[in-house]
Amino acid sequence: MSIIAKNLHFKELNEQIKAAGAFVHVDDCYGQRFIGSALKGKTLTINGTPGNALGCYLDDAVIEVHGNAQDATGDTMNDGKIIIHGNAGDALGYAMRGGSIFVRGNTGYRTGIHMKEYCSAELDLKKKPVIVIGGKAGSFLGEYLAGGLIIVLDLNQGNDPQPPVGNFTGTGMHGGKIFIRTDKKLTALPDQVAAETADNEDLKEIEPVVKEFGSLFGCDADSLLKDHFFILRPNAKNPYKQLYTAN
Repeated sequence: MSIIAKNLHFKELNEQIKAAGAFVHVDDCYGQRFIGSALKGKTLTINGTPGNALGCYLDDAVIEVHGNAQDATGDTMNDGKIIIHGNAGDALGYAMRGGSIFVRGNTGYRTGIHMKEYCSAELDLKKKPVIVIGGKAGSFLGEYLAGGLIIVLDLNQGNDPQPPVGNFTGTGMHGGKIFIRTDKKLTALPDQVAAETADNEDLKEIEPVVKEFGSLFGCDADSLLKDHFFILRPNAKNPYKQLYTAN
């Protein structure tokens, strides 16, 4: 089913998407909010610029955007996949708890804030959210990260002397991992983060995800994985003690 979103209010647009079949194509999207909220069992393709909270509470659906996305994409996302061929705004993947988000371009501030992962042997359930950024990320990447993977590839490194992440990466981080493809020194990292060169065993963990990114956007994943990556992990069991109390 095809929908022309140009003159539709976001509520009407979402009603049409939910009433449609398994494959939905939306053209002329101009900032409508909450597109694909709690969507399940559908593949949604969007041409244009969806508004805030695209794919919030997404649950086992696929959303692909041929354009840019605004703030809070994938907010509290539970499962599924979001693919963005342009840039994404602030708070990408806020409180994300499952699924994956792939962004070809850059992301704004506080990407991956409060991401978390969990597993239950009793329910045979494992949730591990993943965000892959093809360009650069703004400050506070992975703030309060509790689980999952964040990968920054900086595909357009060029002669930029600055690292591909902003200040305060991993502030309050107490779980999960952040991989950053760069040879440049990472500056302004908080005390709660330990940064070191990723070894071959570390890179094996992200290999399938980077290869999926490469297949989505036409990049040579094998070549990327040969480059230098930093891996950031929490360096203390109680990062909040370092944040809020004196030493």
